[in-house]
Amino acid sequence: MNEFTLHDLQCFDAVVRAGGFQAAAAALHRSHPAVFAAVARLERQLGLALLDRSGYRVRMTAEGRALHRKAQTLLSECEGLRTYATQLAMGEESELHVVIGDLCPRQPALELLACFFSGCPSTRLHLHLEAVAGPQERLLDGDADLILHAVDKADPRIEWVDICKVALVPVIAPASLPPGLPRAVRPEHLRDLTQCVMRDTARHTPARNYFVIEGAAQCTVADQSMKRDIILQGLGWGHLPRYLIEDDLLHERLRSLANRHLPGASEQIVIARRADRPHGPVAERLWRYLAERAPRAIGAPTASRKQRRA
Repeated sequence: MNEFTLHDLQCFDAVVRAGGFQAAAAALHRSHPAVFAAVARLERQLGLALLDRSGYRVRMTAEGRALHRKAQTLLSECEGLRTYATQLAMGEESELHVVIGDLCPRQPALELLACFFSGCPSTRLHLHLEAVAGPQERLLDGDADLILHAVDKADPRIEWVDICKVALVPVIAPASLPPGLPRAVRPEHLRDLTQCVMRDTARHTPARNYFVIEGAAQCTVADQSMKRDIILQGLGWGHLPRYLIEDDLLHERLRSLANRHLPGASEQIVIARRADRPHGPVAERLWRYLAERAPRAIGAPTASRKQRRA
């Protein structure tokens, strides 16, 4: 058996993943004949028929399936090596963009970033504060190297490490409670009150309904601290992170409205970055630094894991 090349194996993998030679050629930015010849050469060198071309769409043979399964480790290691080489070639980054989401406990996050970047004087930190869907949109648009926020963990473009869970509690200032309001408040009981909601900083991500009561007057704010101040002054009610209002609840400056009809919610805060593109050496060190320290510094220790490419 002659030695086969990595290029031929990558072409075979692309045909399997794309479902045909034309789609594989487009994905690899190569011509259809070049991809077809590479797979044929691989079959000839191995002495195996890897693809069944008799139907409308090509399918793997039993031997093709076995080889493709075995080849995944090699192809993954090759991609990792290519990414690492790209990182080495990039050198120390002159700047990094980090986004802190509105639900992330801000003070410990800023302390961690300050400590890290004090040791990277040649890399400038561009810090952005975004809300609701804004952080993930910035990440996917390529405008952020790393975010601290909640993300869609099912998105294969993102890898993440859990930091903490943030409980969101529906609250109101006691003086703002309407007379005759039942103990088990339902959303419709609050329709005549002003609801304070976060302003979504996303520019093109479809809007989602986060606890918004249809038909109620709204007051929109840019950050959770302003939202707290507005609710404390009796200018509205809304959901706030529990870590931000523990003292207010304890001293009855705010009253929780949580019950089975208005249960609140819990959001998993993570550090996240793109899994499908290379990261420079400073970004890589920042990722490892936050993955190790953020779960202890920002929230109660949680089991961490990463969403990686298949």
